[in-house]
Amino acid sequence: MNWFGFGFNGFGQIRTNEKLTDGESAGDANVTYPISIDIVCRNLEEEPVQICQHNSNVDTQIRTSWSRRAALHSNRLPSRDNNWQTAQPETAVKGDGRLCLAGFGVGTPSQKGCGGCVEESRGCQDAHISEGYLALSFTDRVECWNSERNEKKPGWSMVIPDNTGPSLAFPLVPGGYIASNPPFYRPLSPQLLAVSLALGTEHAVLLTASGDIYTWGSGSHGQLGHGDLSPQEEPRAMEALMAGGDLYVWGWNESGQVGLPSRALRGEQQKSQDTGGASTCKDEEESYDDVFISIQAFPALVDVTQSCEVSKISCGSRHTAAVTSTGDLYTWGWGEYGQLGQGTENSSDEPRRVEFFKDQGLRVVDVVCGPWNTFVSAIKEDPSLHPDTNIINPLTKNDIEWKNCL
Repeated sequence: MNWFGFGFNGFGQIRTNEKLTDGESAGDANVTYPISIDIVCRNLEEEPVQICQHNSNVDTQIRTSWSRRAALHSNRLPSRDNNWQTAQPETAVKGDGRLCLAGFGVGTPSQKGCGGCVEESRGCQDAHISEGYLALSFTDRVECWNSERNEKKPGWSMVIPDNTGPSLAFPLVPGGYIASNPPFYRPLSPQLLAVSLALGTEHAVLLTASGDIYTWGSGSHGQLGHGDLSPQEEPRAMEALMAGGDLYVWGWNESGQVGLPSRALRGEQQKSQDTGGASTCKDEEESYDDVFISIQAFPALVDVTQSCEVSKISCGSRHTAAVTSTGDLYTWGWGEYGQLGQGTENSSDEPRRVEFFKDQGLRVVDVVCGPWNTFVSAIKEDPSLHPDTNIINPLTKNDIEWKNCL
């Protein structure tokens, strides 16, 4: 399994400085095409060792913030029949975890340079990275480190009690969740039976065991999906959504990131194409303006492709990426830094397939959007297998994975 990256690379999050060409600095190097990224674990007293790109025994997940990329490595143990090949990443028992950083890493705990292993992360199961803090989740505790200080101990920690209930996906913890900023622990009603939580900059989206969706926080751009722009201090249930691999979106659509016609985006495109020739009459402009959507305050169905279902979804600050059940990657929204992976810095309010992976014979299995960049995990296409046997199964309503909701 290989990870690829494209988009904003101002701090070397995608390719580190030593990988840049002569005369090129990380700040100038927006990456508009997917490139394979070297995920390197550099121990404090050892030479750098590439540990995951071609190592089937190591499972790697990506976490991102605006200026940094974190690679969470965990050793996958063999299945009961001792067959490594059948120990798939999403089901395998995970061993010793560790977190490695790339990009802007000043002040992170015991971390030396880009690609450095965070020594305090040994044994962690999951992590969340923001501009101000690094949260590490262990089986028995959660630690939060201040990214701007060279701390010897975490600035905040919490003991995780023995939990006999179902396992929780971080940032969920028993009784609540871990926020990106202080106060880190936020309680949740046990009546919600939360199974997954995505944290945006100013809002949150929660999925329950019964498949219901709750949102709260700021609603100024329609990001809560309740049909208005009002904030919600407490989790509020959304109207029922249909299941079956359909994609519903809502919120701000300034750059087409919701996948609906954007007036601002079309205006920019018209200016770039306008040569001073014939203009459109006013009546036509007014009728055309009626279809533009700047804020989508309630869920809307977006038809990414008619031939298959959406199995993975991730959101950046103003762009969106989706993986289909056939292993294709589609992107749309803001593209100024190349984060759509189309080889340009153009934006789009329509989902477009990233042809790179199909051309390279690769099947996309995961996608993680940073605010201004995109990271993609892909495997080599095996034509001998049934189309759905070597990919993650399409998500039902009860399995929706909210990767992030910036």
